[in-house]
Amino acid sequence: DPYIIATLLFSLGLGTTTTFASSHWLLAWMGLEINTLAIIPLMARNHHPRAVEATTKYFLTQATAAAVLLFASVSNAWVTGQWDISYMTHPLPNTLIILALSLKIGLAPLHTWMPEVLQGLDLTTGLILSTWQKLAPFYLFLQVAPMNHTLLIVLGLFSTLVGGWGGLNQTQLRKILAYSSIAHLGWMILVLQFSPRLTLLALLTYFVMTFSLFMVFKFNNSTTLNSLTTSWAKAPALTAMLPLILLSLGGLPPLTGFLPKWMILLELTKQSLALIATLAALSALLSLFFYLRVSYAMTLTISPNNTTGTLPWRLNSHLPSTPLALAASLTTCLLPIAPATMALLPL
Repeated sequence: DPYIIATLLFSLGLGTTTTFASSHWLLAWMGLEINTLAIIPLMARNHHPRAVEATTKYFLTQATAAAVLLFASVSNAWVTGQWDISYMTHPLPNTLIILALSLKIGLAPLHTWMPEVLQGLDLTTGLILSTWQKLAPFYLFLQVAPMNHTLLIVLGLFSTLVGGWGGLNQTQLRKILAYSSIAHLGWMILVLQFSPRLTLLALLTYFVMTFSLFMVFKFNNSTTLNSLTTSWAKAPALTAMLPLILLSLGGLPPLTGFLPKWMILLELTKQSLALIATLAALSALLSLFFYLRVSYAMTLTISPNNTTGTLPWRLNSHLPSTPLALAASLTTCLLPIAPATMALLPL
């Protein structure tokens, strides 16, 4: 029913906006809960066992994270007498908040729910889960002044490594996207305490690149590597564009994805964390490998020329192509305006 879908999407926006507008922990927690409860019917609407299983896993992990977040905020109010988000001054509640938010967005080692949940969803709901659902927790990450700096570096570095390592042997595109998300979140968390504006830049570019990739897969109605092999006959221009989108996600110049990685490595080196920057750069090679696998499957592999293989070629997609064209252009061409982009971001 379009009215129900519109109500749920409005509730998603309301939950995120509530968290954005709150300075009190209870209001922020309420916004996160509205977000979770609004996306659950969207996840379970297919009535497929995998979708129901993914919805159940997502609900349990988000409920656990919300309970830990509420406990940490109550503990902080008990110790300091403050409910304000920016007054998280006791080390124990501060650490608990960081771990709860890490579980909410899927940072390693609290990431195990993310690939399984994304695998059970359709591509549209998976796109919402990979992009919009990260906004409210990241706002709280930016508001809370982390006291345990080592914890953030460990979480970020572990996420980049797990995100690169976990996607190497995958043939399911949604699991590849999940591990890609974990790796990108790790890059953002690495630089969070040193330069919040770089975290914001990395988050925005990740949103644009992930939207492009999800739209390509949705346009081709593909969820596995094998199903990508017929795409060259359906949409040759899109097939030629996909390697550029994937290489941008991998962080190769002169594409947009190089900008946040370049700036983050520069900032880590300025903070005398050259070893951490080196390990993060090496972990990006792991991610680049499975992006190249997807690119190879789509552009250089020809499907068998029989009736079964040629049938999908006749089923053209009727999705509007303007959002995909715009997102793909931004994914590939934003690097030259990097100085202007940095100047527009808030300090």
